[in-house]
Amino acid sequence: MSLRIDLHCHSTASDGTLTPAELVTAGAAAGLDVMAITDHDTTGGWAAAAATLPAGMRLVRGAELSCRWHGVRPAISLHLLAYLFDPDDPALTAAMLELRDDREQRAERIVDLLRADGVPITWDEVYGYAAGGSVGRPHIAQALIRAGLVGSTDEAFASAWLGARYFVPKSDLDVFDGVAAVRAAGGVTVFAHPRATKRGRVVPDELIAELADAGLFGLEADHEDHSPAEREQIRALAGRLGLVVTGSSDFHGTHKTVRLGAFQTAPEVYEKIVATATGVPVLG
Repeated sequence: MSLRIDLHCHSTASDGTLTPAELVTAGAAAGLDVMAITDHDTTGGWAAAAATLPAGMRLVRGAELSCRWHGVRPAISLHLLAYLFDPDDPALTAAMLELRDDREQRAERIVDLLRADGVPITWDEVYGYAAGGSVGRPHIAQALIRAGLVGSTDEAFASAWLGARYFVPKSDLDVFDGVAAVRAAGGVTVFAHPRATKRGRVVPDELIAELADAGLFGLEADHEDHSPAEREQIRALAGRLGLVVTGSSDFHGTHKTVRLGAFQTAPEVYEKIVATATGVPVLG
């Protein structure tokens, strides 16, 4: 029987709604054999996920790094999935800390803008929703839902709210620096949802080719924000560039409707990632 592998999942260590322990338990209940914990710019959920890992499940420890490509103006934001890197690497640790600090300052500025317009939410409430994890816009969305101003996270992220009217830009890691930092820490990088046009502007194929030359390992093709045509485009591009192709749910709990294991990674690709990374081993 083929392994069921989901390599992109979030917990309360960033903007998911399940704790790391609940996440791995839910993964087992969903029939996964392998899952990755990839919270935004943090390894904060690793220990709890490892301590409660169900028997028979394998855990890939990772993170989703907030990056930016400065080849156009304005620069384009993108995310790198980083797998099996050394969490004690000084340069990567410092970069992630800076990203988390900026994310929190950005969220606080957004709350200030909303409150200035009379929106009845508070920073203490938003910070509380993060439950000690990395604070982000989904936590502000929770407050807007609680206030009855929007009905869902998707609605909160629309242009009338956090998508445009109350949008505050954030500082991100240069994407080439991100690839280099993860490689130096013994990890492997996969470009998350690279063709998700519904999220905004996407980078050109030429940049992905440059990233491949710089050490990018793969592209995430099967993702809920990709159309079937976009998935095929990614597969073709990965084939030309010699990159692996992954699939995953990008699970966030109740912040999204997608289910664990909705999209999966082929076992042979998972094995290539594990064989290449030298930072930390797979657990389980």
